[in-house]
Amino acid sequence: MILKYLSAMWAATAPALGNHLWQSTLFAITAGLLTLVLRENHARARYGLWLAASVKFLIPFSLLVGIGSHLARPRVLSQAEPGFFFAMEKVSQPFTQPAAPVISPVAHSATPPNLVYLLSAFLAALWLCGFVVVLFVWYARWRRISAAVREAVPLRRGREVEALRRQESLGGIRKRIKLLLSPASLEPGIFGVVRPVLVWPEGISEHLDDGHLEAILAHEVWHVRRHDNLAAALHMVVEAIFWFHPLVWWLGARLVEERERACDEEVLELGSERRVYAESILKTCEFCVESPLACVSGVTGADLTERIIRIMTQRLENKLSFCRKLLLAAIGIAALAGPVVFGLLNAPQIRGQSPQKTGAPSPSFEVASIKPNHSRELNISFGFHPGRFVATGTTAKQLIALAYDVRDLQVSGGPSWVDSERYDIEAKEPDSVVAELPKLPPNQRAEQLRLMVQSLLADRFKLKLRHESKEHPVYALVVAKNGPKLQEAKPGDTYPNGMKGPDGVGHAGMMRMGPGQLAGQGTPMESLARLLSEQLGRTVLDQTGLKGNYDFTLQWTPEQGEAMMLKGPEGGKPGTDNAAPPESSGPSIFTAIQEQLGLKLESTKGPVEILVIDHVEKPSEN
Repeated sequence: MILKYLSAMWAATAPALGNHLWQSTLFAITAGLLTLVLRENHARARYGLWLAASVKFLIPFSLLVGIGSHLARPRVLSQAEPGFFFAMEKVSQPFTQPAAPVISPVAHSATPPNLVYLLSAFLAALWLCGFVVVLFVWYARWRRISAAVREAVPLRRGREVEALRRQESLGGIRKRIKLLLSPASLEPGIFGVVRPVLVWPEGISEHLDDGHLEAILAHEVWHVRRHDNLAAALHMVVEAIFWFHPLVWWLGARLVEERERACDEEVLELGSERRVYAESILKTCEFCVESPLACVSGVTGADLTERIIRIMTQRLENKLSFCRKLLLAAIGIAALAGPVVFGLLNAPQIRGQSPQKTGAPSPSFEVASIKPNHSRELNISFGFHPGRFVATGTTAKQLIALAYDVRDLQVSGGPSWVDSERYDIEAKEPDSVVAELPKLPPNQRAEQLRLMVQSLLADRFKLKLRHESKEHPVYALVVAKNGPKLQEAKPGDTYPNGMKGPDGVGHAGMMRMGPGQLAGQGTPMESLARLLSEQLGRTVLDQTGLKGNYDFTLQWTPEQGEAMMLKGPEGGKPGTDNAAPPESSGPSIFTAIQEQLGLKLESTKGPVEILVIDHVEKPSEN
């Protein structure tokens, strides 16, 4: 169970994680190139760029695109795309489908399924172990610092307190920083984010002159003013989540380096002598050890030798010119606004109550009866007969999928009853529609029928939807190497020995499915792809190029725990079970498709249309 959960988690997140990683890596590389342009300017500018690159790992571009899509006014689809509309019976089907799309974690290709499960579970477990190890190391270090803070006592008077108050005034700190005297040998450092305190090692003041004391305290005050602990804590979150990415740890070193350099520059700009400031850092190093956590800002961080050389020899850095400030502002705005604008331009489409052209009334049924179905039989049927629409044992979710020509797994959201409570529906078409429908081409006739079901959903179920398109793993249904093994249906065949509709008449466009079996009569490849999608829990795209209608029977050995069973003897009546179950030693569904139909399923990626239920109500009984 744990392996399956880890495998599913990895399969569901791996594509999005891959996109996020390369985008964040590219963003960090761009930030690095900009720091080269600003190498002669203040360190705080470069620090800001490295911090932005770190925070980008926590903010996927897809999130910004989603914000833009949410802000935009949804566009209304004017038409439903034409497709094949058929009557279908599902026999002995358990209502256990989840409301949200389920993406199968197994990629059925040349790699054995068990190996894919194990590999996915191993990668997910490896990440989890690394995450826990990083947290444990930091927790151990935090406990060490926390113990030193608990043992410290407040220092309310003395030259350290007086010097700290002067530096707070010079640094513009309004809220006083609490000074704690600690018996530990840790370097002077700022501990905490919301209420920072300055932990001062006991006895260090005896080794420092007044100038040294002022310089060290000025350095710590600037850490507070710049909120360096908060920034360091954010990057620690990045390191914990993306511990496997070397660039993240390199970014952490750059942040500490530029953080200390920025504080050094601020201290020197306040008037501290270079020699005195350098001596204060060296004396601190002689007496104390460096803080083990990056989120505790001290005075001895980064490369000490390089810092001392820079303090003693380099001139103060130039402030950013107006042009460079404008450049950085433009890049920042573009990085934030670009994905949001993309989301605005690609706003979710609503396929709702009036999908026809503006000004034209949406076709609807003249009268409709909707009654709850409390029977224990799990038979489901949809049928369009001359002048009426009949559905038996259908759920609201299945009715939505039928009306919008999508698969059940593409309907998401809504209360739990949309996928559990069943209804019997009988609706009468207006006489004008009955007279005009036979004159329309098949694709337009199917579209008009779907629009009437959409109107029924909007009127009786108060349905409101929004449309989303997401990149998901899918299967492509293609012709196998040796060609298709399908029997093309005869035009006008009434199938006297085949499946019958509720009216007792056999006709094309019917399918029946059950455990390990699927039968179709006069069925297009699009319909086969639809049912395979429901069986496999992943969208199947018809890429066979076969345009005809076909008769076929498919048999395989169902895997244990399959969410949907396919069953169906040819010629059986709805709800009957007069076919033997498949042999337990039979082929898998992937092998059966190739051997019996001459087709093949190939794992790939593609856009999947998702209909999200924003609002739905139970219909009144009549």
